[in-house]
Amino acid sequence: RVLGRARELVPECELMARFESGLTWAAAEILAGRLDASFGRAAGLAPAVRAGLSTHPVRYEPMALMLPLSHPLAERETVALAELSGETVYAGAGNERTREWTDLAASLFAEWDIVMAPPVPLAVGVAEFQRVMEKGGHPVLAVVDFPPMPGTVLRPLVDPVPLSPVSLVWRKGLRHPGVDALRNATDQLALAEGWLVRPSGAWLPESDLSLMRNRS
Repeated sequence: RVLGRARELVPECELMARFESGLTWAAAEILAGRLDASFGRAAGLAPAVRAGLSTHPVRYEPMALMLPLSHPLAERETVALAELSGETVYAGAGNERTREWTDLAASLFAEWDIVMAPPVPLAVGVAEFQRVMEKGGHPVLAVVDFPPMPGTVLRPLVDPVPLSPVSLVWRKGLRHPGVDALRNATDQLALAEGWLVRPSGAWLPESDLSLMRNRS
């Protein structure tokens, strides 16, 4: 949606989407000059990497749990974090492209005694991801807008609502109308959709909250 709005703002620019996973991977590509901008959890990047990047807050995404249909919690409308105490949940452990996501999950899991599922082979594509997840049988930490997958249900996490912070990230010093359009598009959508309004009592590490408040 951000990209679509940005294309409307600067029709003379060619904004090409490349769908990959993980800001850890994308940030390295940005610093190497192979990518112009990306989205993700900037607070999870190494300080030396973040020092070379500019960030712009986009959205607080409520987290959810992707559950196999056979799981006892699959019948719930929502899942309270306390109900996951002792449960093993997959959150991308071992995937070097998404270290910032696993780091956020580790902070969340530590507070509610949730067990981090062990690493699995990197799955590329829906079919492979579904196969690997079925083999492990563990619930998967996701966000509420995660694409649906056959044989699973997505249930929002509550009490409190854990948030995944999303920022627009680009190389520090880069000046381009395409980047300006992306920033303007995020601001317009965030205002119209309430993307930067945090639910009362929501969970978010202080380091993430501080960075999301900083509009560079």
